[in-house]
Amino acid sequence: MAMEHTQKNEYTPDTTLELAERLTHSARRLRLGSTAQLAPLGLTNAQARVLRIVAAAGQPLKMADIAARLEVVPRSVTTMVDGVETAGFIVRSTDPDDRRSVLVSLTARGHALLERLERARRVTAEEIFGGLTSAERAELARLLATLCRSGHCSCSGTPRHGAPHTETHSGTPHRGPRHTGTAHSRSHEDEG
Repeated sequence: MAMEHTQKNEYTPDTTLELAERLTHSARRLRLGSTAQLAPLGLTNAQARVLRIVAAAGQPLKMADIAARLEVVPRSVTTMVDGVETAGFIVRSTDPDDRRSVLVSLTARGHALLERLERARRVTAEEIFGGLTSAERAELARLLATLCRSGHCSCSGTPRHGAPHTETHSGTPHRGPRHTGTAHSRSHEDEG
């Protein structure tokens, strides 16, 4: 597909489709690199995301908060957390302020695993983005941030139309679960 550009600085449908294909291909390469690192550990991309979310919070998180950040229904998080807990990377405890709630924390083993995974993730990202200059990387990051804000992605902190908006302990806004169907929830378990 040829990259066509009109005089009014508008892209043609062919360009839009080409951009979508290239973004999808790059995301797939990142996911495959991550999957290759996780496979020997018996973890999914979704379980690795659970670890990253809990680590980023800097404090124990409620299961509902993890579900909101993953954009899945809470019962899907239970399955993800079960596997990560069995592997010894997280621990569950009762919330002292609300005995009905369960808090999830990283173990020392979970922190060590995250450091290892982040190094591997950096290597994969370098393979993909290594051909870009610093200026090109900064421009790509800026453009992707713009897409996230305009598309109301979870990375922007802006709820998507119709999605519940919740706040975490830190006051950071997060969108609630977007789907309630069991089949769709299972498909999210492999997302990274």
